[in-house]
Amino acid sequence: MALDKKIAEFYSRPGRMTEPGAQATAFEGLPHGLGDAAKIVQGFMLHEHWAPAYRQNLTPERRAESQLRSTERILAHTFAKNPQPLTSDRPLYQRTVGVCRHFTVVTVALLRRQGIPARARCGFGAYFNKGKFEDHWVTEYWDGTRWKLADTQIDAAQRAILSLDMNLFDVPRDRFVIAGDAWLQCRSGRADPGAFGIFEMRGLWFIAGNVIRDFAALNNMEMLPWDSWGAMTGPDKPISEETKALLDRVGALTLDPDAHFDELRALYESDSRLHVPAQVFNIATKAVEAV
Repeated sequence: MALDKKIAEFYSRPGRMTEPGAQATAFEGLPHGLGDAAKIVQGFMLHEHWAPAYRQNLTPERRAESQLRSTERILAHTFAKNPQPLTSDRPLYQRTVGVCRHFTVVTVALLRRQGIPARARCGFGAYFNKGKFEDHWVTEYWDGTRWKLADTQIDAAQRAILSLDMNLFDVPRDRFVIAGDAWLQCRSGRADPGAFGIFEMRGLWFIAGNVIRDFAALNNMEMLPWDSWGAMTGPDKPISEETKALLDRVGALTLDPDAHFDELRALYESDSRLHVPAQVFNIATKAVEAV
């Protein structure tokens, strides 16, 4: 099976969040392939919520690094702490702090720089807490025959802690559930909305937000997991029937984005409830921020 040329080109060129910009030289001469990309990103990043497993006590300043949105800013911050090439593993105390979304965005940027079609997917991982589907991001990449899901956040230490036996470069679709699939399953009564989310934040409202984030990512706008805009709502506000109908449509498009590529792109560009605006509300910082 061949990937449509227009789709391959769209997911091979950098977007606003995956463009290395002034840090582009850092990508020159790097080894090619997903395995090396995973090794590189794991060598200079540290997941905020996994830090205790590595005996890292994060300061507020280091936690704030999770607010970095673009690959360019992530790399600039990384080199400010340690100017060594990306192929050099940083000591834990010098790694840039982020979350699954940051590992994914940099992986996508690395793969696209190599000409490999790749895109970020927002959804829920079933391999963190038994019976729960945790808020998570992974990379979807074209292997030459089909799209595969890759989790480049999970290193050897996390794999051991989680007792994972699956191929992290070909994550089964029932182990990582894209947000649109989770939405449609819950809407049809096939799944419990209360199983989806993170920490105490769970339910249909949370899934709805991830549907919009995944849709934006498919349009090359990979936002922070706590960025809010448009049709998103909070746990204290009901989702309108109009919004539910919109997300039913969006969810269906994201199940097979290639088959609906033109419609997916047109809807994103035309609907302000879905399109990422110039400013978004950052739930973590409680501030309106420029994108």
